[in-house]
Amino acid sequence: MLLSEIAAALEVGKVFDDLSVPWVVGGSVASSLQGVPRATADVDLVADLRLVHAAALVNALEATYYVVADVVRWAIRERRSFNVIQLESVTKVDVFCCPDDPLSRAQLTRRRTVVYQGRQLPILSSEDVILQKLRWYEQGGEVSDRQWQDALAVARLRRAELDRDYLESQARAAGLDALLRRLLAPPDPED
Repeated sequence: MLLSEIAAALEVGKVFDDLSVPWVVGGSVASSLQGVPRATADVDLVADLRLVHAAALVNALEATYYVVADVVRWAIRERRSFNVIQLESVTKVDVFCCPDDPLSRAQLTRRRTVVYQGRQLPILSSEDVILQKLRWYEQGGEVSDRQWQDALAVARLRRAELDRDYLESQARAAGLDALLRRLLAPPDPED
């Protein structure tokens, strides 16, 4: 399950660690580890990269990854995303430069750790996976069943351990409270 994606996350994450850049695995890999596993075409990382890290990051990755230095600098400057592609496995790693909004900052500080092959892998908390998936669902015009199903699986499987106060306050602050209420509503017995 997700072996090449997790290996790539750990490899790029080690570079972030060496640069003292906080980072976390999000997206489908995080939701698969906390909900229902599914195939994915890439791995999403959120990292608090700054321009001072750009040259060292590119230098550390360019031998084993396809990476475009100008795109990395642009993404860091604009707080957007860029990708790097592992040359051997062709695994794509999407790196999202952490925005400076409260939800994104909280996701980095609330990350949890799972151990994979003896190494620490920081992943989004269950609450933050749900919020991230709801944000992507909303941004996609509420038509991506995959994003909704990922959020629903994590919410159902982790229901007893969810920090509802945090989840509800962050959803309200991000304008996702109506979607969260719908997601957490008891299943309709007619379905």
